[in-house]
Amino acid sequence: MKVHTTNYFDTFIEVADDTKANCGTQPPSKYKKTVAEMQYELISKNPYKYTSDDILFQVYADRNDLAKVEYKQAREQFFSKGQPCFRASPLTKTYGFGIHSDINGKVALYGMGTDEYQKFLADTKIKKVKAMKSSK
Repeated sequence: MKVHTTNYFDTFIEVADDTKANCGTQPPSKYKKTVAEMQYELISKNPYKYTSDDILFQVYADRNDLAKVEYKQAREQFFSKGQPCFRASPLTKTYGFGIHSDINGKVALYGMGTDEYQKFLADTKIKKVKAMKSSK
């Protein structure tokens, strides 16, 4: 079975060109947590601890009330199909965050307008990709 991945290495995902945000903004809390809120919490509380695959699968597992014993098989099934990466995340499209993947593929959030965000943009050694636009 083919296994797909959303992981990037030594890459910075810039915010989408058509974002309405002008700085990194925490997604609003809702009664039932949104994907954006779940992704934000996992990454902001654990910078450079998880890969993109880890975050996306954990959000999927939490939203589907999977038990830990189901994780291994469910993760294989989840990544047997291609999954949207953080270029399609509301964090990079709507909420004004860039996502840096380090050399090991572990991710951290950086709000646009911060010094750190600007350093990533200026760094010629790191690969940069844009988040997907919301509209065609």
